Amino acid sequence: MTVIDTLVVGAGVAGLSAARLLGRAGRSVVVLEARDRVGGRVHTDRSRGLATDLGASWIHGIRDSPVAAAAEAFGMRTLEFTVGGYQPDGRPIRSFDPSGRRLTDAAARRFADDIHALDALLPTIVATSAPAATYRDVTEAALAAQGWDAERTQRAREYFEHRSEEQYGAWIEDLAAHGLDDDVIEGDEVVFPDGYDRLAARLAVGLDVRLEHVVATARWSDAGVVVGTGRGEFHARRAVITVPVGVLQSTDFVIDPPLPQPVAGALGRLRMNAFEKIFLRFPHRFWDEGVYAIRQQGAEARWWHSWYDLTPLHGAPTLLTFAAGPAAVHTRAWSQKRVVDSILTQLRRLYPDRVVEPTDVHRTHWQDDPFARGSYAYMIPGSTTADHDDLATPIGGVLHLAGEATWTDDPATVTAAMLSGHRAASRIVGSDIPISMLWADDGGETS
Repeated sequence: MTVIDTLVVGAGVAGLSAARLLGRAGRSVVVLEARDRVGGRVHTDRSRGLATDLGASWIHGIRDSPVAAAAEAFGMRTLEFTVGGYQPDGRPIRSFDPSGRRLTDAAARRFADDIHALDALLPTIVATSAPAATYRDVTEAALAAQGWDAERTQRAREYFEHRSEEQYGAWIEDLAAHGLDDDVIEGDEVVFPDGYDRLAARLAVGLDVRLEHVVATARWSDAGVVVGTGRGEFHARRAVITVPVGVLQSTDFVIDPPLPQPVAGALGRLRMNAFEKIFLRFPHRFWDEGVYAIRQQGAEARWWHSWYDLTPLHGAPTLLTFAAGPAAVHTRAWSQKRVVDSILTQLRRLYPDRVVEPTDVHRTHWQDDPFARGSYAYMIPGSTTADHDDLATPIGGVLHLAGEATWTDDPATVTAAMLSGHRAASRIVGSDIPISMLWADDGGETS
């Protein structure tokens, strides 16, 4: 029986980072991946002749970012596309009022000022909020402190609802008060015209990755770990498990004995979100030139409220919108035609007699992906930011959890995944491995 030094479950960025660093530290490593490809939730589709990132798309802040450093070292082309989180300004945004009329520049400025005033107040309210407080609770407290009229208050209220959905794919009353504490971006944001998956492909160079190995069980003890798959058992001295929170919480992935505290408690206070991308390509642009986003206010914008112009990235007239939170849940079983018709109905309110049918539509289905069960994790009421790090507490000296949900400072990002893989590798080796070892030149080629 061959005993592997370290077994890594999952060939996403967290798993590949851990495996690559461990390999460079002289450890024998095998990576088991359920899919027929590496990358996990970093997935680029090229079937339509364009590189369309169906999962992760951005580096949210390239300043001091290891992902940005790796991308540069790997020769990955980038395009500056700074979103700044779900913000009211900072980039050209064309906003429309509840009746579908374009906001004047002065009105748009007043609205942005309102949001900035509330954002300045929120950190104090969040810091003093009750343990079970929701993001709705803290934003309502901030609104109440303003003394605004009902209309002005409602516009800001719905803005926070949309921010909760677009940032975490969760309804505002399901997200913990601290759920957006990490919403800080350092430096420009960039996207990848040639596809984000080139990062994963390069990290995987030289690794022993076993594709289409679906892990069902991980039995651990002081003696090591035995991982069961449909292709047999693998024995290792230790294991790094990087599957998403939704998989960890499912009955299809069993860890035996069950996870101890504080890991189990932290896992129980996280949820996988509902967040889908919908790309619509058109024969020509019918929306405003020179804007990066179109936003709609009011009740009509309950589901479809924001569209992002990806034309500079794709080289073809393209809008991206999101089915996020309740919209993703309610439209999950809808046909593509029904979803598109619903989106176009809202666009026609803003651009009457100008909207044309899309020539191509691409819609993601992360909720239905058995190896993801959502796009990324969010904090439910009762959780704290410490739950992310607690989820990564080493177990019995043999089991380590890693992935975007296990990193406190910037969860739900590729950066978090990479840093969590680095942390797991350093803990196994017993000393800090320079993270730059991930992109040190080894002669590999980007596929």
